[in-house]
Amino acid sequence: MTALTTAPTARVRTAGPLRTVLRLQRGVLIVWAVLFTVAAGALLWAYGPGGNAAAADWQRKCGAHGCDWSAAITNYHLAYAGAEFLIGVIPYFATALAGAVVGRELENGTARLAWTQSLTPTRWLGTTLAVPAALIAAGSTLLVLLHRLLYDAHKVPITWSWWNAETFIPNGTLGVAHPLLGLAVGALAGLLQRRLLTSIGLAIAATALVDTTLGFARPHLWPWATSTGADYETPRNVLYGDGGAVTSTGAHIADPMCRDSTACLKAHDVTGFYSEYHPASHFWPLQLVETGIVLAVTALVLATAFTLLRRRTA
Repeated sequence: MTALTTAPTARVRTAGPLRTVLRLQRGVLIVWAVLFTVAAGALLWAYGPGGNAAAADWQRKCGAHGCDWSAAITNYHLAYAGAEFLIGVIPYFATALAGAVVGRELENGTARLAWTQSLTPTRWLGTTLAVPAALIAAGSTLLVLLHRLLYDAHKVPITWSWWNAETFIPNGTLGVAHPLLGLAVGALAGLLQRRLLTSIGLAIAATALVDTTLGFARPHLWPWATSTGADYETPRNVLYGDGGAVTSTGAHIADPMCRDSTACLKAHDVTGFYSEYHPASHFWPLQLVETGIVLAVTALVLATAFTLLRRRTA
């Protein structure tokens, strides 16, 4: 009899926190479902009928001397750009979600009530973050796969470049790593502020700061390729870096801006010019190095959050 009555109780205790999290976060999870559905729908439409119509119009109306943008091409562009915008919003949605949930539960006492009902503070925070983390990670992974499916599907060269942040992030592992970092930052902000609105504000500001910092650092996370010649020479479809003049010793110096003045070039010992750039083959090295950094920062932020929670509830 003891074994028969103990097993159901254990199952109830295990499922209870998850049901509570789903109930408390129902509103924001519905928003996430809508955000995901719209972004995925836009990508699928652009991959299918929208992209087919745009590609047909591009071949028919665009040539070397110009292009007559049709409604099909414009709609394709808007769907693609709109989906990328929504994917770019996900880290901020995740950080606002975590900051709001953690800050609200600490503010209204729901968290302390849970701690008195056989739920430790550490388990409370882990359960609170686990559900949105799983859903956002799964949804973001699917959006990344759809984005990559679309990226090379149609020959409609509008304005996208592989290195632009709007395209670079959702085209690889960063599309999943950034939302997880946002979730961790939001949780820490909620623990620090312990209020709904201020937690959201701090979380969004911190996520924006991290995002901006990573954007500045991104081109320097992998060694540049270098080309040298009589003039600035770089391949097409590359991310440009530094450039300058080359001396007879092979040293790189700032461009003296001599233009075509032979005397000026000789005075500065300039024998050619160099350009630094990232070719498209650097996409995955840059993507994976930054992903490693983002995941390491995520782990550090989460460790800080759990340590802070344990100290405050000891």
